[in-house]
Amino acid sequence: MPLNFHDFKRFEKQIILKKIGIKGQKEIAKAKVLIIGLGGLGCPLLTYLASSGVSNIGLVDHDKIELGNLNRQILFTAKDLDKYKVYQAKSKIKKIYKKIKIRTFKIRIESNNIRSVLKNYDIICDGTDNFQTRYLINDYCKKNKKILISAAISKFDGQLLKFNFKKKSACFRCFMPEQPDTENNCDTEGIFSPVAGILGSLQANEVLKTILNLQSDLNNNILIFNSLTMTLKKIKILINPKCLNKCR
Repeated sequence: MPLNFHDFKRFEKQIILKKIGIKGQKEIAKAKVLIIGLGGLGCPLLTYLASSGVSNIGLVDHDKIELGNLNRQILFTAKDLDKYKVYQAKSKIKKIYKKIKIRTFKIRIESNNIRSVLKNYDIICDGTDNFQTRYLINDYCKKNKKILISAAISKFDGQLLKFNFKKKSACFRCFMPEQPDTENNCDTEGIFSPVAGILGSLQANEVLKTILNLQSDLNNNILIFNSLTMTLKKIKILINPKCLNKCR
């Protein structure tokens, strides 16, 4: 994708970085990224990817905007209440970067639609809030050799995981072989709103590093952030020989 003078001026603070340059900016522009979930994670993730020049993004969410979303879902305001997240997010992001191509999917990801939604994207960003959907996304990405970058938030904590299924890799089932009896999410446990922004930004950071093929040691790791102690901890996820997904 050619960069004109306007593009160069827009992204020059990235382009002057030796690890990016013109070549890297072109890689960013042609990347195909799917964001599943436009909540507290998806809003900052989408904003940073679009602002960085990612020009082909898919958005998946079936929900409407509620008043309780506004403390952390930073793309939306009171004027957006009762409107669908995917449509409002697309409208707002197009105002940030007009050249971006956004495809919206006003659906919940399920086994009968996951292929049609995910097949045209290289990097899948999971920001969903239930384990059933996370397992479904993991299994599809593993089978079809996608790159999965997943984040989760609860209370004062956040987690970030990356699995590059183009290579030998562990998976989400290796990390959590069985679904917990209870769902831990913002609705049931609450959320400290800055945690959503921090983890969404870290997720965007990992997506851009992946596009640029920058050295990254997050693959097959989980990054754990605690906002009260201001600590980051990284833990290796090993391939589980008993994994139901038959990791290889």
